[in-house]
Amino acid sequence: MPDSVDYIIVGQGLAGSALAMHLFSMKKKFVVIDNPSGNRSTVVAAGLFNPLTGKEIKKTWEADSIFPYLHEFYQSCERITGKKFFFQVPIYRPFLSVEEQNEWMAKSNEVIFKGYVKEIFTKPEYKEVKNSYGGILLNHSGYLDTNAYIQAVREFLKTQNAFRQEEFTENEIQFENETVVYQNLPVKAILFCQGTYSLSSKYWKWMPIRSMKGETLKIKLASGLKIIPNRGVYVVPSSDGSMVGATYNYHDKSESITNDAKIELTGKLRDLLNLEFEIVNQKWGLRPTTPDRRPMLGKHPEINQFVIFNGLGTKGVSLAPYMAKTLINYLEKGIAINKAVDISRYYSLYSRFVS
Repeated sequence: MPDSVDYIIVGQGLAGSALAMHLFSMKKKFVVIDNPSGNRSTVVAAGLFNPLTGKEIKKTWEADSIFPYLHEFYQSCERITGKKFFFQVPIYRPFLSVEEQNEWMAKSNEVIFKGYVKEIFTKPEYKEVKNSYGGILLNHSGYLDTNAYIQAVREFLKTQNAFRQEEFTENEIQFENETVVYQNLPVKAILFCQGTYSLSSKYWKWMPIRSMKGETLKIKLASGLKIIPNRGVYVVPSSDGSMVGATYNYHDKSESITNDAKIELTGKLRDLLNLEFEIVNQKWGLRPTTPDRRPMLGKHPEINQFVIFNGLGTKGVSLAPYMAKTLINYLEKGIAINKAVDISRYYSLYSRFVS
């Protein structure tokens, strides 16, 4: 273990992993502290990335910057780790009516959607999917095998002597002038990437993070899919089955799977596919969300050596690489953080919390 580091990263989910790989590429000295046990949103996520989302299909916020970069980042991580976990697969969204079909025939020519719409089908194209009116096939989409990615990054960090598998204990933080010391390790800054676990932190519990429970199913299909069907639910292929998701529940705080979620997902799956399927297992996780659905990046209101990267919500795979680069550029080069994601937008909550 080094005598000192530039950064400690607390947590090795999507946020922490992206920060670690960026810092490695910059030849910075850092260590990741994480205890990969218990439940977290990353390990139950299907890893879908999709530039056009929502019931009315709108372009994702900052898609023109975020999506080109995520392809570059994850492919670079594959080269560095020597593992495969990033898959570019078209997403197929069936139309539900002739009206929707006609609407998208016109919208697909708009400049805002240029490059994102691969093809429009006005007749059934995939026999595995219920698509009587055809559908829209999207570009720049696919999935990240999140478990394989997290494991590959972790094993790589171990080879660099940059990973400690243990619980991070806030009570062991000490302050010596302008330096933070953790367990006798001097550090320039501590980067907190703990998702919903930040709600129990004495430094960050003032933040308006809301945990949103999500559940997914792992299924075996009667035959394979060459696309990712996405309407009501998505079906993401994997090496040992397909992932179906997801539910979105702010009210259920139970730490277990539920039959209600299973019924919801299987019902929507039958509405989407013409294939028989077998449920292999069901998982749950808590996503860290924010009131404005934007991530939180930046420094603690009073402790400059404490930095947060949180609130990735349901789009962590898409957002993590670009937001990590944004945060590192801020810390290392002084480049201002986009106000839409800067944690300073919530400083007023901290003022009320400490008053």
